[in-house]
Amino acid sequence: MKFKIALAQINTKLGNLEANTRRHDEIISQAAAAGASLVVFPELSLSGYLLKDLTLDAALDPACAGPLKHLAANETQTACVVGFVEQSQDFKFYNAVAYLDAGTVQHIHRKIYLPTYGMFDEKRFFAAGDTLRTADTRFGRLGFLVCEDIWHFSTSYLLAHQGALMIVASLAGPGRGVRGSGDMLGSATSWELLARTVAQFNTVFFVTVNRVGFEDGLNFFGGSLVVDPYGNIVARGRVFDEDLVFAEIDFDLVRRARAQVPLLRDEKLELTLRELERVSREKFLLE
Repeated sequence: MKFKIALAQINTKLGNLEANTRRHDEIISQAAAAGASLVVFPELSLSGYLLKDLTLDAALDPACAGPLKHLAANETQTACVVGFVEQSQDFKFYNAVAYLDAGTVQHIHRKIYLPTYGMFDEKRFFAAGDTLRTADTRFGRLGFLVCEDIWHFSTSYLLAHQGALMIVASLAGPGRGVRGSGDMLGSATSWELLARTVAQFNTVFFVTVNRVGFEDGLNFFGGSLVVDPYGNIVARGRVFDEDLVFAEIDFDLVRRARAQVPLLRDEKLELTLRELERVSREKFLLE
């Protein structure tokens, strides 16, 4: 399976769903005109990130949400991944991404790991997701994650062992620190290392789409990536600027990587499960 993916590295207007939806429309049309079959947007792309008390106003019920239905029914027939605040039936609010295609919301991933350290305070405003499932799409089996999820290696591991050929991560990653000679952001370097590790050790394509711009003094650096199953970076977004990044995804490369380096095949899931259960029991007793 071959297809063209577009990474929509955009800025967003905080709390302005109408303006952000129009921007998504523009990007999807532009990507479709360039031959892309799938467009991926950053974390909370429909609402902006630092919502705080605006969370309630930005929340969407996927069953009746106008922006999601509108984007799913785009005339280009291009699938997309968008970030939004999901309102559940019992009025919990989740930092989520939705996979939209063929006029419908086909899959939703709720962010599992909500950071509360440093500048982050997500757990104050969002509920944490508690499931991790792949999605069967017209492109093949895909996995979806949101930002902090990736820093817990169990998430990509579980998606790979559910058959994901590509893992897509939507980010709102701030720019922090410097590395080396000072011409490379420390946070960008860390994300690149993480992305290459996730792709190579799980033999999957790994895609990160980070936003740009400022919110309340917080700067988002962009630097979106496409990494192949060997850990090679095949596409990269600009730093600090909006960008629309294109790459060809060819799942035959996953096939060849897994034949040459059969890490998933040789993984001992029974051993992992047994030892995790033991560690969990021992930890419970200690606490």
